[in-house]
Amino acid sequence: MRNMVKKSGADLEPALGELVAAIARSTERGEKNETAVPGLSLFRSETKTEPLSGMYEPSICVVAQGAKRVVLGKETYIYDAYHFLLSSVHLPTTFQVIEANPEKPYLGLRLDLDLREVAQMLVDSSLPAPRTQQSGRGMAVGKMTLPLTDAFQRLVRLLENKEDIPILAPNIQREIIYRLLTGDQGARLRQMASAGSQSHQISRAVEWLQQSYMEPLRIDDLAQRAGMSTSTFHHHFRETTALSPLQYQKQLRLREARRLMLMEQMDAANAGFQVGYESPSQFSREYSRLFGAPPARDIKKLQESATFA
Repeated sequence: MRNMVKKSGADLEPALGELVAAIARSTERGEKNETAVPGLSLFRSETKTEPLSGMYEPSICVVAQGAKRVVLGKETYIYDAYHFLLSSVHLPTTFQVIEANPEKPYLGLRLDLDLREVAQMLVDSSLPAPRTQQSGRGMAVGKMTLPLTDAFQRLVRLLENKEDIPILAPNIQREIIYRLLTGDQGARLRQMASAGSQSHQISRAVEWLQQSYMEPLRIDDLAQRAGMSTSTFHHHFRETTALSPLQYQKQLRLREARRLMLMEQMDAANAGFQVGYESPSQFSREYSRLFGAPPARDIKKLQESATFA
């Protein structure tokens, strides 16, 4: 078995080398790069980073060189050149680059996933629906394969011939979705995209929270929106997101308040009120618990340091 693992890693090396070179050519030092390919972002860092707070959208994240750690609730996910990270629902996390140096910088990418396209792929390819209706965590680490690595390498290389992107990028993205659906995390992705599954029902509730996080949270109404009893909904929501609905809403509110203070120079009291807090002291207390410092000190630190997403 050990020899098989080594052989599998060796088989990936040439394709990984090409992916490293393609990302390196299209990135600048320490920057996140939105690209001309819809939904594709590239990342580079020549140093390890401090833990940062951010929202993972439905996406696949790939590391061509280096490694990254993501913390969701009390769970930790580490992925590198031989493992991808799959997020099938919006999830609030803490993340950091844990392997990088100037000689071998961290090089990675994220490709957003449209679950409607995944569902359409299920229909078009006649892939079977998931056998179980059980919900599972909305984040997982899967094994990179040669076909998947090759597809990402071809997708990134399109950035060097942008006139090819409108025609070729959609085909490569569909190939990537197909590789995911037929790989070791395929069942998880199929659950999220299959109407009627518990995972899909939870994703609908998450979408509502994303859009309406400032409104008062009524668990019974949210459970009804998901088509579940209150107790069943609460159980599967936590199973999917590693958070209770109330914890999830708090994180959305606090992250938006942080954005308002950082990007729009809003003071803490007004930012807290803007996202639904009536008590400044409660806002400051919960903000400090999530971000590790009171609002003013946290924002000052962010302004003084370069951020990496």
